[in-house]
Amino acid sequence: MSLKIRLARVGTKKRPQFRVVVADSRYPRDGRFIEKLGTYNPMLPKDSKERVNLDLERVQHWLSKGAQPTDRVLRFLDAAGIRKREPRNNPQRAVPRKERKAQAEAAAAGGGAPAPAAKPAEAPAAPAGEAAAS
Repeated sequence: MSLKIRLARVGTKKRPQFRVVVADSRYPRDGRFIEKLGTYNPMLPKDSKERVNLDLERVQHWLSKGAQPTDRVLRFLDAAGIRKREPRNNPQRAVPRKERKAQAEAAAAGGGAPAPAAKPAEAPAAPAGEAAAS
């Protein structure tokens, strides 16, 4: 039996609230669980003490039994100081295209003056329906 410490949604529509539960990984997300360990209310401000409530003693107990926390729960445990969360190796997003990258490098090498823009793209052809209507 593979145990997970995970979130189970209990809030109404557009007002999410979650229970932190221990459940078999095969059970549905909001279905049967073994034990409730706490609550999480994402609607509260991040600095609020009531945003995340955990029974840390019971969490330690289930971790010792081999339960694996999900990523979100692991963030809570890292904030509480129970378990260390390793930083993720996210791929670089929004890397500029070659042209913009070359322009940025030229601008940096040229003393901060922006490089002239590349030649403008051709205007798109008018749709066939508009040309026939003229």
